[in-house]
Amino acid sequence: MDPIYLDYNATTPVDPAVVDAMLPYLRSEFGNPSSTHIVGKTAHNAVELARHQVARLLGAEPDEIIFTSGGTEASNLALKGSVFAKLRGFFGRWARGAHIITSVIEHPATMQTCEFLKRLGCRITSVPVDRQGLVDPDAVRKSLERGTTLVSIMHSNNEVGTLQPIKEIAALTRERGVLLHTDAAQSLGKVPVDVNELGIDMLSVAGHKLYAPKGVGVLYVRHGVALEPLLHGAGHESGRRAGTENVPYLVGLGAACVIARQGLPEATTKLRQMRDRLWERLQTGLGERVVLNGHPEKRLPNTLNANFLGHIGAELLEKVPGIAASTGSACHEGKISLSPVLCAMRVPPEISRGALRLTVGRFTTEEQVDRAAELLIAAAGERGE
Repeated sequence: MDPIYLDYNATTPVDPAVVDAMLPYLRSEFGNPSSTHIVGKTAHNAVELARHQVARLLGAEPDEIIFTSGGTEASNLALKGSVFAKLRGFFGRWARGAHIITSVIEHPATMQTCEFLKRLGCRITSVPVDRQGLVDPDAVRKSLERGTTLVSIMHSNNEVGTLQPIKEIAALTRERGVLLHTDAAQSLGKVPVDVNELGIDMLSVAGHKLYAPKGVGVLYVRHGVALEPLLHGAGHESGRRAGTENVPYLVGLGAACVIARQGLPEATTKLRQMRDRLWERLQTGLGERVVLNGHPEKRLPNTLNANFLGHIGAELLEKVPGIAASTGSACHEGKISLSPVLCAMRVPPEISRGALRLTVGRFTTEEQVDRAAELLIAAAGERGE
């Protein structure tokens, strides 16, 4: 039997309707969108339709959408591009004047980019989170300086699902004239995401978290925000990202955005019901031997991160090969590695080493949830450490 898939925050299957939308551009509609003849214009029109479809889901304008190879490139472009756009004179001088504020639980696409910029001389401030994974807007306010270039706080955390107070942070950055970027790869399609309501300047999207293929994404960039391109070449994406467009994948991403927009808010309700059904069954079967991570309410509707006390997450998953999920801890050569996110949330090591991330999705059924709960309860009921 196929495993019960509870790892939708890692990646999603491509929706069959998305595949159907892509197929003509894999089989016959092969044109280069930059070509001026009819074959090229067909491809160009398909790309622009996808741009409109993405923009509509985000509440943005089509010309505020930059297509990328994924969420990682989008976040790199947001951070590096905004800093590089301020380049003045000698390289070292401008770098030492740049300042970025981020959080301690960001995705590596943000954290590693900040580390790279730090090596160039940028100053990085990482604000903490509380026990539930929330950033305090006041901590951001206190970190703002006259020379702050950018604040980058994720919309929702990929491990525990905690939704951050982006609107409150945006009010602070707007008042100070500082750019605000948010990584919304996990939240788009699960909860409403409107760039104007949030008040952000840039937003990252990853197609493969949205039932589109891997290798395609978006950076939303508000009108008037200056970015230095990371890729230089011909004038693709209005000169902001060089490279011939991946037409089939962009078509697929556009179709995925249409499906996501049509599915909200019902999708949010269904995901929450499935997640809560799983949690209720685990609690019934294990009682106090299972502990929730993240905010009990302000989190993604599909995300359940729980500590199975007395166990190591990776070892527990090995006992249930019928479940495909993620873990916050692993054991290698007798040493236990813990989730940096849970460490930043100050979850005690003896608790966090038993963490599992169980995430439901569009194709999860009640039968799968119930069976997964049975398997986990049986495995966790065995003697742990």
